[in-house]
Amino acid sequence: MEYRQLGRSGLKVSLHTLGTMNFSGEGFFGMAGSLSVAESKKLVDMAVDHGVNLLDTSNAYTTGKSEEALGAILKGRSDQLMVGTKVRFAMGKGPNEQGLSRFHIIHEAEASLKRLGRDHLDLYFLHEWDGMTPVAEIMEALDTLVKQGKVRYVGCSNFSGWHIMKCMMAADRHNFQKFVVQQIHYTIEAREAEYELMPIAVDQGVGIQIWSPIAGGLLSGKFTRTQKPDISRHLSGWSEPPIRDEERLYKIIDTLIDVGKGHGVSAAQVTLAWAATRPGVASIIVGARNEVQLKDNLAAASLKLTADDLKKLEDVSALPLIYPYWHQFNSASERLGASDLTLYAPHIAKRGS
Repeated sequence: MEYRQLGRSGLKVSLHTLGTMNFSGEGFFGMAGSLSVAESKKLVDMAVDHGVNLLDTSNAYTTGKSEEALGAILKGRSDQLMVGTKVRFAMGKGPNEQGLSRFHIIHEAEASLKRLGRDHLDLYFLHEWDGMTPVAEIMEALDTLVKQGKVRYVGCSNFSGWHIMKCMMAADRHNFQKFVVQQIHYTIEAREAEYELMPIAVDQGVGIQIWSPIAGGLLSGKFTRTQKPDISRHLSGWSEPPIRDEERLYKIIDTLIDVGKGHGVSAAQVTLAWAATRPGVASIIVGARNEVQLKDNLAAASLKLTADDLKKLEDVSALPLIYPYWHQFNSASERLGASDLTLYAPHIAKRGS
């Protein structure tokens, strides 16, 4: 297993993080699978045996049941095994049981600690933006938790570029803890993060942790033009990520399968290996319904794609430059920095070929 530095922090995290959304999953989250504590423990054991040192959960996953299951599994384990969890979504029907108010952030951090049976959270994420709470209040609440020793590092998830920068500016102004990680959806099919979030990762040191890197199985190779798996969340009303161009999706899947055949591996492994090559990526969350899926996903840590593989994948999946990026590409390409090049480098290379 490879270990990468998490953003600007000194923390080393495994390239693969184990996702636990389907631990004791019910209702909406049950569409991703529902594993008993015993089944979940087998996945945790396998991940640890492969060198995974970080587990991902959220208080919102079946209203705390994922955290409870993970807490039972981790009881008595080494404190070198780290846990990240999240806060934002409703945990009850009261007016203050959702959002990113100081009240809700601190209350839910303490509740998560109880469910997990731990005295601190290694990573604590804001799970989604809250436009009603002042960012100074949000960042002060996170800073308080760090100073109390209840949280080690803070991050955000599903924020836009200006959301992140507004929070970072408030933290800088008041000397609060800053984000060191952003958890984002990013795949070879859904590359929108390259416009703003990937440059921020490089420029601001807000490292990337990818969620749903195989798009809930869409990019595993099991979905093709002619066949679909018997069991999938996408067959049960799951709408993430939105697919706006089905023909483009299948062209990408065809290429993933083709590259995988060249290495004797699954399309899922190619998908994960491609994500690992992207700028700013520190860790990739992998989940599974069973041990066979997890073993295959974890094997991607050893897959090295060739320059020819990467070119094929780039050619089939590259997004167009939207404004103002096409204008900058045309008019300012001689004055681009390292963070700019996370977006522009492939376009510059194509122009020069």
